[in-house]
Amino acid sequence: MKRFHVHVVVPRLDESVRFYSGLFGADPTVLTGDYATWMLEDPRVNFAILSRCC
Repeated sequence: MKRFHVHVVVPRLDESVRFYSGLFGADPTVLTGDYATWMLEDPRVNFAILSRCC
C-alpha cells in the first residue's frame, strides 16, 4: 500500500514535536538533532518536520 509523504520546515523543533505529538497522539518514530518523523498508519502518512535556521 502506498504512503503519502509530508515534509514541513518549522522554526522550533522542540515546540513542534510537542504540538504534532499531541495532534497525532504518538511520539515521533525518529527524532534526531533537527529532524522528527511520524510513520502514521491511519491515514498512511510519513509526516516529517525539519528545523533549519534561516
